Amino acid sequence: MYKKILLATLTLLVFIGSLSAQDIIMKKNNDLIKCKIREIGLDEIKYNLPEYSADVLFSIDKDKIIKIIFENGQEMEFQKEMTNPENYLDNKKNVLKIDFLSPLTGNTTFAYERSLRPGRSVEATLGIIGLGVDAGDRNPGGVFTRFGYKFIKDPDFYLRGMRYAHILKGSYLKPEIAVGFFNHDTWMYRDYSSSYYEESRESVFSGTIQLVIGKQWIVDNAFAVDFFGGIGYGFTTDESYTPYHYGYSVMDESFPMAFSAGLKIGYLFK
Repeated sequence: MYKKILLATLTLLVFIGSLSAQDIIMKKNNDLIKCKIREIGLDEIKYNLPEYSADVLFSIDKDKIIKIIFENGQEMEFQKEMTNPENYLDNKKNVLKIDFLSPLTGNTTFAYERSLRPGRSVEATLGIIGLGVDAGDRNPGGVFTRFGYKFIKDPDFYLRGMRYAHILKGSYLKPEIAVGFFNHDTWMYRDYSSSYYEESRESVFSGTIQLVIGKQWIVDNAFAVDFFGGIGYGFTTDESYTPYHYGYSVMDESFPMAFSAGLKIGYLFK
């Protein structure tokens, strides 16, 4: 009889211990889930709750979790998968681009983009004015430069369960500053009552602050296609009332707006 009571007591203690020995999921909103972890997958964690049957399996997205504390005291921390750099280790993070249509507009424009982390990159642009088709016969010569910081839309560069997403792929918003200087030929009338004009050489200095919206596609982790358009404010010393400044367009003082657009293609490298 004594042995039966002892055995029943030990069984009860083991059962109570099994109930109290639970794993804990700590969520980012500080909620705690006391449960039994069953599976830790690529994107979610599956678990049982003690108040439900063991056949009922619950799941939670790993991005909602800070860490797991197992019943033996061991801890496992989690980082948001969407912005985890380890998920993009095989991605090439540098791109050298050329504005595909720029030679047709009187300049040749190169750009360099580098990924800083998932969702963020910087881009610098250099344009050589005069290296292209001189449609207006103005014999231009000069340079312009642009610098921007990209905010890439998350769902575009991270696609759950897909291996084709790229850290530089997706729609983006890019605050950008630009400055340029060039010389070109201009023709000015001697006076308003005369039909005669004089040819002279004009030096133009300009600058813009723009908000650029675009989308970039990455092909086979090797090639990039980047389509963009921008709008903002600008200034210019141009006195010949020519809006086009090769890297961008700037209106006159009465309407000091600036615009830009382009299509860039590029090659990715480590």
